[in-house]
Amino acid sequence: MKLLVDSHTLIWAVDAPARLGTQAATELKDLSNSVLVSPATLWEIAIKYGLGKLTLSKPYRDWMIEPVYRLDATMLPITIDSADVYLSLPLHHRDPFDRMLVAQSLAEGVPLVSGDPAIGAYGSSASGEAVTSASAAVPPPPGRSRRPARRRSGRIAAS
Repeated sequence: MKLLVDSHTLIWAVDAPARLGTQAATELKDLSNSVLVSPATLWEIAIKYGLGKLTLSKPYRDWMIEPVYRLDATMLPITIDSADVYLSLPLHHRDPFDRMLVAQSLAEGVPLVSGDPAIGAYGSSASGEAVTSASAAVPPPPGRSRRPARRRSGRIAAS
């Protein structure tokens, strides 16, 4: 199974694996799964790191190489299809980085591993793969409540 990871999921997988829920940690460690990282995630982390809003265990460039090796991650390009899906998304979520991840997830038909409860409001892709708000698998980012998502489905979501 291919898994697209949200920024906080990626950060926790590298710098704070204990913050991941059991199910998310298991899925990310499963060598039969392919972990995907979006350029939107690289950009979001770079912006927050550059502004001093995010601390990483290594300098940015060195840190970004870590997921490639530790998680055997692959870059998922932003395509015209994913940008087109982005334009059609309802405003359940106002963060442009998270909205792009949702668009990529829907366009590519791959689950999005995130603790952000707003992501679950986007439902599932046309191919039937879920846009997953794995709120029980990955705790929400600091400062965000654990509001239940309107719709959670997929292999990673809590039952």
